[in-house]
Amino acid sequence: MSEYNIILKPVYSCPASASDVPKGVKLPEGWMLSWHQAETLKAIRDPDIDVISNIAMTGDGKTLAGYLDILHVYSPILGLYPTNELARDQEMQVRRYIELFQPEHEPRVHRLSGQELEVYAEQENLKKGAALETRVGQTEILLANPDIFHYLHRGAYLLFNDSPDKLWGRIDKRFNVIVFDEFHVFQAPQIASVINTMLLIRRTNRRKKFLFLSATPNPELVKRLQSAGFRCHEIDPLKENKYKFPDTAIECQQLKAQGWRQVSREISLHFVRLEPTSKASETWLKDNSELILTHLQRGGKGAIILNSIAAVKRLKDFFDNFLKPYGFKADENTGLSGKKTKEESLQADLVLGTSTIDVGVDFKINFLFFESADAGNFIQRLGRLGRHDGYERDGQHITFTDFTAYALVPNFLIDKLFTGDSPPLKSEEVYERPFFHLQIREKYRKINNFEDYYFKWGTVQSMRLVRQLGHPYVKQQYEGSQEALKNDCELVFKTDKKKVNLKSVFARSKEWEKEWQELSGKDKGNPILEEAASFRGTSPLLCGIYDKTEQNEADGFKTYDLPGILSNLEIEPMKGTEFERLRCAIAQRTNTPIPKGRFEYCLGFMKLLGYREERLDWKFTYPGDLEAIANAWKVQVLLGIQVWQPGNYWISEINKQLKKQALVSYVVPLRVDEVRRRLQLPMHFEIYPISDQYSVLDTTPPYCIALGQSALLLDTQTYPLKGNEIWIA
Repeated sequence: MSEYNIILKPVYSCPASASDVPKGVKLPEGWMLSWHQAETLKAIRDPDIDVISNIAMTGDGKTLAGYLDILHVYSPILGLYPTNELARDQEMQVRRYIELFQPEHEPRVHRLSGQELEVYAEQENLKKGAALETRVGQTEILLANPDIFHYLHRGAYLLFNDSPDKLWGRIDKRFNVIVFDEFHVFQAPQIASVINTMLLIRRTNRRKKFLFLSATPNPELVKRLQSAGFRCHEIDPLKENKYKFPDTAIECQQLKAQGWRQVSREISLHFVRLEPTSKASETWLKDNSELILTHLQRGGKGAIILNSIAAVKRLKDFFDNFLKPYGFKADENTGLSGKKTKEESLQADLVLGTSTIDVGVDFKINFLFFESADAGNFIQRLGRLGRHDGYERDGQHITFTDFTAYALVPNFLIDKLFTGDSPPLKSEEVYERPFFHLQIREKYRKINNFEDYYFKWGTVQSMRLVRQLGHPYVKQQYEGSQEALKNDCELVFKTDKKKVNLKSVFARSKEWEKEWQELSGKDKGNPILEEAASFRGTSPLLCGIYDKTEQNEADGFKTYDLPGILSNLEIEPMKGTEFERLRCAIAQRTNTPIPKGRFEYCLGFMKLLGYREERLDWKFTYPGDLEAIANAWKVQVLLGIQVWQPGNYWISEINKQLKKQALVSYVVPLRVDEVRRRLQLPMHFEIYPISDQYSVLDTTPPYCIALGQSALLLDTQTYPLKGNEIWIA
């Protein structure tokens, strides 16, 4: 079945000694803190530390480490999570901690996203800004995403006469600790946003604690924060010899007797060699469905974690039909929103998803099939296996007898790991986790980290924040802060060869504004500036979707980017008015609030009927000549772009809207595959083929285009694109 497989030793985490645990900490009966948890609490309470990085292994209780302080003393905390689904999951976890620890001050927990804020504002008949103030004032533990945190500091949700700091000033003052979880998933634009916001908080407020929880450290972040004078402290159990990897059952028993906590059981890891094509994993899983059935018949529970949501949807239906005659149930785990849906998925025998939420936590597994996009993703997904000895079913405890993982990986990775003159791994051998993780990081395909983004585009956010402090309403209050923040930003975002001058950044922004006015004939707006100042991009290609494949109809209202729709979805177009009527009707019938704000700027609306078995080809088209645009090697705003996809009966309606869109673009006079190869772009980097009036009939378009935030990232790679060399980040 698998040509190469290895054994990974179990992992045990060191307990905190009595002297390590700060005074006054009371734990639930039978509990012990891990060393890293006690160290995190001490660092939070240490006045000489500003930034804490806890890089304990996946599954070793980093979340509890972050919330230990609020579970003992009144110290409001803001937890920021990269997805709303993860924030929802962590809200339930935090509530469980409160039930267990029973803190005397009874901290109130609320979750906040743009959607939750809209619902709350409607329920309380408040403006969003007032709703936000009310919610924050009623909360000691606020769970949100970095997006809303970033936009608040840019002045979102304010009325015309409001002071720029009306909302972010109150949030910054209320919360003592700000937690960033799973930070490794972010790219340079998001990291720059977080750094800028941290600099603003430090210069306009008292010192705060910033806690980063991630099994994958981010040296770029720490380096830049240290250059600005932040006092950083890293908690690394591995470096401090606080993990052990026993060889025998006797050694395991000895460690347990000494209070060491088992983080992971012994795992048999199989490497499945696949061609790097879009449906390779999906095809292999269907062909090897009997293998999955065998694991289930042995009393196991398992998960399949893939990169493509379309593949997950197709495979969920396949395995549900395949397993049903044998008495097993398959369900999906793609970011569950309803409680009923979540509970139903936990009763399944096999879950499939793109997210690891619940997997290895509430949904306990002993076998795992997984894809990965990069080294960090590989390690994080593998870390979901081996956390539990068994699970409960019908009042009985089912004990797992073994733990098996199948890594569905491209052939080049297996060749680097197992073949050649001196391969780092040998099949059938036994390895410790740190050594194995090191080999994955070194041998996995290197991904471009876009380091020049900080200098070239992160400074646009800096400029906006610095100018905000010059607003007449706050200028006197923050006298001195504006200059200090300017100096911080220019120091943090400089490179070894280039200095930063925010005045020149402002001058560039005025040039973009002038170019836009000349192009559009409008006297307002600056699309490039707005894109650069955003957190994850402005999403000009977002479409409103009603997903008819959802079991719970209230969960069917979603947004998808147009490229994903064109490639993967079977859809039926809708009028915007029809979509809105349907949203209102289902919200009323199900008594479920369905926020409408996220659909306000959608390009089009449609019903999702199903997921295509094969991806469909398509390309962007431009009505003029792209040669001069591509040879300019710069970010530009383009009008008139449309989609070419023969046989698509509804694309003309989308094109009517699309050609009016002002798209922040970067056009390259090379094919998509060539650019991906040269720049070693991340798997999901948004870059697409585009033809002009002279190449529209070419089978392979000679140009490619990146839009929005991807255009800004690509702009930092002009030199390697112009040259013939392969750029290694």
